[in-house]
This record gives sequence, C-alpha cells and structure tokens, in this order.
Amino acid sequence: MLFDRLSPSPPPRTVLPTLSFDPELLLRAQDVKAAIFDVDGCLTDGRIYIGTQGEEVKAFNTLDGHGLKLLAQAGIVPIIITGRDSPAVRRRCADLRIGHAVFGVHDKLAAAEQQRRALHLDWSHIAVIGDDWPDLPLMVRAALACAPLNAHAEVRAAAHHVTTVPGGYGAAREFADLLLVAIGRYADLLAGHQATLDLAAPTAPAPLGSL
Repeated sequence: MLFDRLSPSPPPRTVLPTLSFDPELLLRAQDVKAAIFDVDGCLTDGRIYIGTQGEEVKAFNTLDGHGLKLLAQAGIVPIIITGRDSPAVRRRCADLRIGHAVFGVHDKLAAAEQQRRALHLDWSHIAVIGDDWPDLPLMVRAALACAPLNAHAEVRAAAHHVTTVPGGYGAAREFADLLLVAIGRYADLLAGHQATLDLAAPTAPAPLGSL
C-alpha cells in the first residue's frame, strides 16, 4: 500500500531559549518569591475606556496573562495591587486565578506590606513592575524593580530594568520571563510546552487554563 512506502515523519524541532538578560538583573531576581503587578499602564496600555453608563472597559494582553500563569506554576506568587477598581480588572484576576489582589487602594505601600507579611516574605524576595509615581514606594524597596517602556520618566529612572515594549503590549510578560530566567525555570517550562499541556501526561506541567 502507498502508506506503507511513506517515510516516517521526522521528529519535531526543539525550540531552544533565545531570551537573555543582563547578568546583574538575574542576580537581583534569583531569590524572588513574589511579583507585584500594577494594572493600568502595566497590564494595560494605561488608557481607560468609559461607556455612557460609566462602565469601564480595559484591554488586556494574552501574552501577559500567560506570563502570570507561568510565574505561579514556577512558584512565584503573582500579586495585583491597583489604585482603581472595576469589574473588568476583577474578572481578569478571576480568569487568571490570581489569589492575591488588592483593588482601589490609595496607599500601595500599605497594601504591599499587608501582602508581604501574609506571605512571610522580605522585600529582598519581591519584584515589582509599575509605571507611575504611586508605584515608587514599592519599587525602591523591591529586589528587582521594572518599568514598562511607556512609564513616567521618574519611574523609568528608578527601575532596574525598563522593558522593550509598552504596558499592555507584553511588558508584564517580559518582566515574568526575566524572573523565570533568573530562578532557572524558563528553559524547562519552554520545553514542557513543546510536549503537551494535558495534565494526564506523566511529564506535563500544571494546566494553564484560560489566558
């Protein structure tokens, strides 16, 4: 039969890690156990769409969502601390199964301290990404502080790393990737994604769910 004469399919190509970061950044982040994310300007592009009934609409990036899932899978706790509150943000956190989130806070440092104590962590084990002045008290205390490309000038100056892309366009994913490389989990997570995401498989990573 024709099918008997066909050559077997070649094995799939292996995708190797290509990302690299400054070694000093990796040293700063190697002991990170939790990562704090601002929302507006970091997980979004900073714009807020308000409908005629006062409802807020925000656009989120699936790259960022997968990054937060990967952090949790690698043992780094994602924490959301945002100065605004809206159903859209709460829905996004619920979809990503973010268990540590504080909404509508004026004093982000107080909120961060509460989360830090609940997790029994020092600031030397925490990384932060923020884009505006309310994020500065967290950034100047964190082991690693990142800012999106579109962050305010003073925040970019205070950051150890400024991402190559703006908030809402993969900046949070770049932050997550940096942390994963620093703790030595990036390569094995990438390899696992080339096999299967099925939990039933013996070597499969934990299911990542909706992004």
